[in-house]
Amino acid sequence: MNNFNFYNPTRIVFGQGQIAELTNLVPEDARVLVLFGGQSARKNGTLDEVLMALNGRHVEEFGGIEANPSYSTLMRAVEQIRQHELNYLLAVGGGSVIDGTKFVAAAVQCEGDAWQEILVNHATNIDKALPFGSVLTLPATGSEMNANSVITRYETHEKLAFSSPLVYPTFSILDPTKAYTLPPRQLANGVVDAFTHIMEQYLTYPVNAAVQDRFAEGLLQTLIEIGPSLLETPDDYDLQANFMWTATLALNGLIGAGVPQDWATHMIGHEITALHGLDHAQTLAILLPSVLHEQRTKKSDKLLQYAQRVWGLEDGSDDDRINLAITKTRDFFERMGVKTHLTDYQISADAIPAMVQQLEQHGLTQLGEHNDIDLEKSQHIIQASL
Repeated sequence: MNNFNFYNPTRIVFGQGQIAELTNLVPEDARVLVLFGGQSARKNGTLDEVLMALNGRHVEEFGGIEANPSYSTLMRAVEQIRQHELNYLLAVGGGSVIDGTKFVAAAVQCEGDAWQEILVNHATNIDKALPFGSVLTLPATGSEMNANSVITRYETHEKLAFSSPLVYPTFSILDPTKAYTLPPRQLANGVVDAFTHIMEQYLTYPVNAAVQDRFAEGLLQTLIEIGPSLLETPDDYDLQANFMWTATLALNGLIGAGVPQDWATHMIGHEITALHGLDHAQTLAILLPSVLHEQRTKKSDKLLQYAQRVWGLEDGSDDDRINLAITKTRDFFERMGVKTHLTDYQISADAIPAMVQQLEQHGLTQLGEHNDIDLEKSQHIIQASL
């Protein structure tokens, strides 16, 4: 196991009816901005619950944060905070709203150009951020218990990420009933997103991290077991509770502590979303099987472990088991209703050069756990994903 320094200060408040705890979690003298996405939070009553629990505090609202949160939208929230001297943020939504809130929390305190200082420079010069909490309504990204954020600048077709210990949520409320009314597409995307988060930390090369491996394998098996049933009965509390907690654990730092990590699938996927507007999880479902094929030699030990422990594959040659494990991964995404080829989304080979150019422009020329996925390999991966 590699050396590691694990830190996670986020308090998790889990279960039905826990939004009422906001009255104890948010300081009484806070001047709060509640950030959310579309109107679903208002229509399903979640926003009313939040406002009731915040009763007595100065509260303002900011809606309209996109599925891939837009820099220009978020900067309007920054301006509202500055003008009205607000000092506490509350994200009500899924990973996009929480990601956007993290950016806003840092941008309010940023004296220079926020895009440059936070996204391009990876927040290296940011030394303060507004405190915030979250009320999770869409399990997927794990943003409710990590310090990561991904923001899109649509004008320039850029999608960049940053991470800072300053933007861990102070707390996150996880009420599984808030996911009951999610459309099948969002539920399926959430399962694929969580699954790929686990794979990017688990399926690299062995470092004798038995705890992290078994933890990751258990989370993968849980998603495989409950994913299809979740689409059929989204109002099953036990299914939603296990899904919500799995998605949080997939990217809260535990399974990634002390092990090598990949993230090539995510980095290439960001460029596809920026250029073509695909859902984040759709790009992951497209690319992950191709990344595993391209890197199968260097990932062979973990691929065989994955084949045996997660899929129960023990017969046949090493190559046969690796091929079948990758096929089963693709098939699982398809069972969840998420298509796994670029052509399924009307993206042809003509679009590949622009994707590769974007990777080069953003300095993503040494991806993967070995830093050996150069632009040529990335092109092969994208071509194999057609």
